[in-house]
Amino acid sequence: MLKTAVQEQLLPGDTLQAKWEFAQEAGYDAIELRGQGDLHFASRLDELRQARKDGVVMPTVCVDMLHFFGAFDADLRRDAIDQMKSQLTVIAEIGGRGAQTPASYGMFSRRLPPFEPPRSEAEDREVLLTGLAELGEHAREEGVTLFLEPLNRYEDHMVNRLEQAADLIRATGLDSIRIGIDSYHMNIEEADPAAAILAHADVIGHAQVSDSNRFQPGAGHLDWPAWLGALHTIGYDGHLALECRLTGDPVEAVRSVPAFLKRSGA
Repeated sequence: MLKTAVQEQLLPGDTLQAKWEFAQEAGYDAIELRGQGDLHFASRLDELRQARKDGVVMPTVCVDMLHFFGAFDADLRRDAIDQMKSQLTVIAEIGGRGAQTPASYGMFSRRLPPFEPPRSEAEDREVLLTGLAELGEHAREEGVTLFLEPLNRYEDHMVNRLEQAADLIRATGLDSIRIGIDSYHMNIEEADPAAAILAHADVIGHAQVSDSNRFQPGAGHLDWPAWLGALHTIGYDGHLALECRLTGDPVEAVRSVPAFLKRSGA
């Protein structure tokens, strides 16, 4: 049976310990943390160490910043890489598995005016490979994994499908980089999401879940049995981390997900 996690901001409670109590009662196996910029995640290290001591399971952190390692501006790229390296170090210090980031978010889309980005595809690739190499080496040194998340075409113009992420990861030659898949983005970009999972099984390392409309699983039309079945087939043993908006009563929405995923095949 696949394990479930839930991002910390979705949980009721003022502390990680209180959030964990609710998460366990609802049927989750872990909490996914959020890593803000300006070294905020590193500033939480004492809090995270205490939470770990108190039994809170925190295997992964998902970046929550305004710019990323694929930014057009060199200074923003440098800052994003430094922030991600810090997050990888912190998640390693609390015994976690790794950190997830997209190449960019909201920076540019070829599907919205003005359509043509200020950097060529070749330049994009060079920037991404340079950033991934540095981050992947740092992850390797820390004993954790960097999860590269493909986003849909309206949120990023560079890495939209699993095949694109897989190509970049294989080009680095680093086992410390894997794809962090997201069911919502895959629903938009993949002609056959289950087939994409099967095709790139060797480089999938983490999974985030939300439905076709970005709400909690069960609130949209995503084919969960097929998607979850593909993860079963490839032997995925990580968590399904809930990253979504919520419709209906927020507490009950969060509470509903583990049971829904179990009914759907997880």
